[in-house]
Amino acid sequence: MTDEMLNKFAETVLRVGVNLQENQGLEIICPVEKSQVAAALTKAAYEMKAKIVRVRWECEAVDRLNYLNASAETLSEIPKWLVDSKNYLVEKGFCYVAIAAENPSAFIDVPPEKIAATAKARGKALKKFYESVMSNGIRWCVVSVPTKEWAKKVFPDSSDPEKELGEAIVKTMRLNSAEPIKEWEKHIQTLDAHAAFLNSHDFAALHFTSDNGTDFTVGLCDRHKWLSAQEKAKDGLPFVANMPTEEVFTAPHKLKADGVVKSAMPLCYEGQIIDGFTLKFKKGRVVDFSAEKGYDVLKQLIETDKGTKRLGEVALIGKNSPIAKSKILFYNTLFDENASCHIALGKGYPTTVNGGETLSKAERAKLGLNDSIEHVDFMIGTADMNIDGIMKDGKTVPIFRNGDWII
Repeated sequence: MTDEMLNKFAETVLRVGVNLQENQGLEIICPVEKSQVAAALTKAAYEMKAKIVRVRWECEAVDRLNYLNASAETLSEIPKWLVDSKNYLVEKGFCYVAIAAENPSAFIDVPPEKIAATAKARGKALKKFYESVMSNGIRWCVVSVPTKEWAKKVFPDSSDPEKELGEAIVKTMRLNSAEPIKEWEKHIQTLDAHAAFLNSHDFAALHFTSDNGTDFTVGLCDRHKWLSAQEKAKDGLPFVANMPTEEVFTAPHKLKADGVVKSAMPLCYEGQIIDGFTLKFKKGRVVDFSAEKGYDVLKQLIETDKGTKRLGEVALIGKNSPIAKSKILFYNTLFDENASCHIALGKGYPTTVNGGETLSKAERAKLGLNDSIEHVDFMIGTADMNIDGIMKDGKTVPIFRNGDWII
């Protein structure tokens, strides 16, 4: 990105994404090779009178060496300082920006059981922090910038893949407009209208069908509500958790998913690719699965805990979203999930249930909200997908035809 575009990026993320306030702390998670992005965000934050900015660096080369050389037992030992530092963000009311720009092939030859053990241990140790994030206890935003190895994966034949990926990200984030923040305000209004339509019908379930073999009915959580790009944190301030975003989403009922779902796009999970996979559900639970690539990784994910055998999110995105129309496979869930309807294995968002943020775990479970230490989205929407809403009296209402909204 040019300096001008990087400044646009930083301002849009801080004003629209986390809605940074005067005298508020900010933490940034950033790949070490993108220090200039962290610096731009830090500079913009202080111009907005932030109290303090802290940066936590990530390095996949080091992570890979740890995976290959340390034991699964050692990797599963999550240090107390890390847990304390994450909980500190919640206690001190920080905002949180995470730059998701991993190399999809970074851990291709790492034993899946090591990755699974580490993810499971991290999920348990940081459960308090993740619970706060998913309950909007803090304002947070996941964004991305191009990195060298990731760009090569997306544009293998390009003479300048990093530049090409950067240009694609700029378009998806609406940074190529004269006033990105105003464009985001318009976009949020459009998604809010879709959510309002779905909420007005209070569907009991959704039925998905595609020519690829998907034939799947998912019941919706009691007291569910559809959310879109902009949410409100517990402090009452709005924020946008994902940039870009094209979805409206809600909570499926953990006991009410039946049928077969086929993946529409590859899933990059913990630096490994899962592709061509199929899940069969019965009474909300995965009872069978297959994958053309990454079967062992998928198996480890599904077997992480009881909750990863069930669903925590269902999201709708039309095939004419800017990301879908770009025809680019990003190998990054932040982008790919916004090109296709998707569902998620694992934890449901308490915010997708009316009053869910104030309910106990038992009360959420009674309504059908799933719980887990994981939340992993995967794409199921195709260009020919049809979706019908099923009312409580059994009547059906068409929502999607041939991959797009009909409202």
